[in-house]
Amino acid sequence: MNLILIAVIVLGAIGLVSALVLFLASHKFAVHEDPRIVQVAEVLPQANCGGCGFPGCSGFAAACVKAADGGSLEGKNCPVGGQPVMERVANILGMTAAPSAPKVAVVRCNGTCENRPRLVSYDGAQSCRVQNMTGMGETGCAYGCLGCGDCVKACQFGAISMNPETGLPEVDEDKCTACGACAKACPRGIIEIRLKGPKGRRVVVLCNNKDKGALANKVCKASCIGCGKCVKTCEKFEAITLVNNLAYIDAEKCKMCRKCEEACPKHAIHGFNFPPKKVVADAPAKPVAEKPAEAATQTPKAPVEESTVINNVKQ
Repeated sequence: MNLILIAVIVLGAIGLVSALVLFLASHKFAVHEDPRIVQVAEVLPQANCGGCGFPGCSGFAAACVKAADGGSLEGKNCPVGGQPVMERVANILGMTAAPSAPKVAVVRCNGTCENRPRLVSYDGAQSCRVQNMTGMGETGCAYGCLGCGDCVKACQFGAISMNPETGLPEVDEDKCTACGACAKACPRGIIEIRLKGPKGRRVVVLCNNKDKGALANKVCKASCIGCGKCVKTCEKFEAITLVNNLAYIDAEKCKMCRKCEEACPKHAIHGFNFPPKKVVADAPAKPVAEKPAEAATQTPKAPVEESTVINNVKQ
């Protein structure tokens, strides 16, 4: 009986000592979370897409609180919630949200089945990443879309779908949140998050081919050949640069005059959401004035003989 009592006392003492140690450790190593982090996280969409550049909405909330302590929310943006959500976050933190221009995902490839015919048949895992590692794909372009739909699988908002006729992904601008998940999933980097533009209008070079002109033209009818004509048409605004045989349009500098689109001999530059151009009718030809009837019926005068003129002069 004494042994049992001794055992109970010993175990009780060990439990009390352990509890005391845990109590002291919890107070010494306690992590105090700012209550504003929970408040900010509650107004976020909880999509956890990573488009903000942080690991989930909780990570973004902590970054916003930390940035607010520094006096600015510059560079912090929730692509899913957009400006309304950022305004609510700013109100919680007692700050003002800087206006941010909306963005959208753009597929920079126009290598349709017609422009870029298939050369081989790929029979393997239906993954763009796997196909890119095993070779150039089914066409001769090493920079174009592979068509397996990794971007479609990565989009949790259903904003991307594959067009069976062209073999290219298409973006639904109304559903796209510009989270960037599709851009990260594309192994060839043909999807870019660009400024949506006023009224959704923008001008983009739909090509990612960095080969020289002759080779690029051989593998795709609609590829950029690096001729530089678009650059010359935009010398005033300097919105277009030519690097590695590929033209690129800076969305912030572009004035959307669309002169580059007209100058491109390969039709690699496309304008989105612009109204159709007005067709100017040819001016009617001016009617030819008819000669008066009198002039038409007037009989010519009889020619004067040379001998008669000489005799008149002698007289």
